[in-house]
Amino acid sequence: MTAGTTREGSVAGTNAHHVAHHFDNAEQQFESGKLGMWIFLATEILLFGGLFCAYAVYRSNHPEVFIYAHRFLDKTLGAINTAVLICSSFTMALAVRAAQLGRRRQLVGLLGATIVLAACFLGIKGVEYEKKWKEGLLWGAHFHAKLAPAPPSQPQTLPPVPAAAGEERSLIPPAAIGPAGLARPGRPTVAEGAEGPPHDVQVFFAVYFLMTGLHGIHVIVGMALL
Repeated sequence: MTAGTTREGSVAGTNAHHVAHHFDNAEQQFESGKLGMWIFLATEILLFGGLFCAYAVYRSNHPEVFIYAHRFLDKTLGAINTAVLICSSFTMALAVRAAQLGRRRQLVGLLGATIVLAACFLGIKGVEYEKKWKEGLLWGAHFHAKLAPAPPSQPQTLPPVPAAAGEERSLIPPAAIGPAGLARPGRPTVAEGAEGPPHDVQVFFAVYFLMTGLHGIHVIVGMALL
């Protein structure tokens, strides 16, 4: 009996109760699971890679839409969520290492931290979604951006011009100066020099909600599996 056969038999005997019926031994089950995980990761790369390609093509074809719409994205919340995702990836990697070393208590703690960070990500994304919903920054026919009209300014009357000798003066008072063009605070405003949203700006928010929403679904499924 060779050393390899002995090792294989030992692994099979030790983990026999964990081996599914369609596998011959634990080693075959492990290798099949590893291959399946790599295939799953490849499909995820293809999925999100295709979405990012669509994003890049649309941005290249309609730069004016992105110039207008990017001002409605919260860079601070986006940066915080990026940091949260990096931290959750790190804690998940440490959890895998703890599982390989058989450190159950450490494994449970790291998995708990990963779930907490995932919940933080969803909470921050929910705040972003709520803000865009209230402002009407949605997809397709649901896009109704509540751009604030300029409130009227205080009317100002020009001083009367004294009439010159032998010249008649109109008794009609001069017109008041028009609106100052100031918008109410707390509302999205149109870019300087623009009259309103560019054509098909709702497609930008359709891409935004599709990509971030799909990511959010992945996070929810991951939390459920953990």
